[in-house]
Amino acid sequence: MTFQPFDLTGKVALVTGGNGGIGLGMARGMAQAGADIAIWGTNDTKNAAAVETLSGDTKGKVKSWNVNVADENAVDAAFAETVAHFGRIDSVFANAGIGKLAGSFIEMDTQAYRDVLAVNLDGVFFTLRAAAKHMVERAKTGDTGGSLVGVASLAAIEGAARNEHYAATKGAVISMMKSIAVEHGRYGVRANSILPGWIATDMTAGAQGSDVFETKVISRVPARRWGTPEDFAGVAVYLASDASAYHSGDSFIVDGAYTIF
Repeated sequence: MTFQPFDLTGKVALVTGGNGGIGLGMARGMAQAGADIAIWGTNDTKNAAAVETLSGDTKGKVKSWNVNVADENAVDAAFAETVAHFGRIDSVFANAGIGKLAGSFIEMDTQAYRDVLAVNLDGVFFTLRAAAKHMVERAKTGDTGGSLVGVASLAAIEGAARNEHYAATKGAVISMMKSIAVEHGRYGVRANSILPGWIATDMTAGAQGSDVFETKVISRVPARRWGTPEDFAGVAVYLASDASAYHSGDSFIVDGAYTIF
C-alpha cells in the first residue's frame, strides 16, 4: 500500500472564521486533500462564497453555518448541528478572531477590550470545549483521535503596541492549547497552536500598500513578502492528517522567518 499520510479523505474539518483570510486558506488546503469541510462565520454572503469555492476544491461535502463564537449557546448548538450533518468531526481549527487597534494602551476602551476577548479567547474556549467533549466521547467507544488547533499570533510572543487586548488573547490561546494537549493525549487527541506573522488579509488591509510599513516591517521579513492565506494550507493539512498523530502541544510559527531575524 502506498504511504499517503496527507490524504484527508473521510475526515471532517471544522474551521471557524473559515469564510475568508487564513481560515479559508486552511480550509482550501484541507478540501484539496480530500476532507469534508464545515465553515463557521458570521457573514452569510461570505459563507456562501466560501462554500462555492471549497466545493470546487473537493469531492467531499461542504457546508457553512452562521455562528457567533462569542455566544456559548450558539457554539454548542452549532457544534451539535455540524456533527449531526457530517456524522463526526476529526479536526477543529479555532481561527475566528477580531482586532481593534487602539490609539494607545491608556486610551484603550474597556468595551473594545471585552469585545476582543469575547471572540478571540472566549470563542476559542467555547469551540474547543465542545470539540473536546465530542472527541472524548468518541474515544470512549474505541474511536480515538482528533486534532484541535488554536490560531494565535506573533502578538502573543512579541510586543504589540496599542494591541495589548489582542496580544493577551493570543498568548492565552497558546497556553490553553498546551493544557488541552496534556489532558487529552490519553484519548489520542492532540492540540497545537498556529502563530501567523504578517499576512495579507482584511485584518491587515490598513498596512498593506503603506510605504512606511513596507519599508520598516515587510522589508525585514527574510521571505521578502507578505504572507498569504495559501501559506497556511500545508500546516493545516499536516495538523488534520495522521502524519501529526504524535505531534501535540506545539506552536507553529508561520512568518517567513520574521521572528528570528
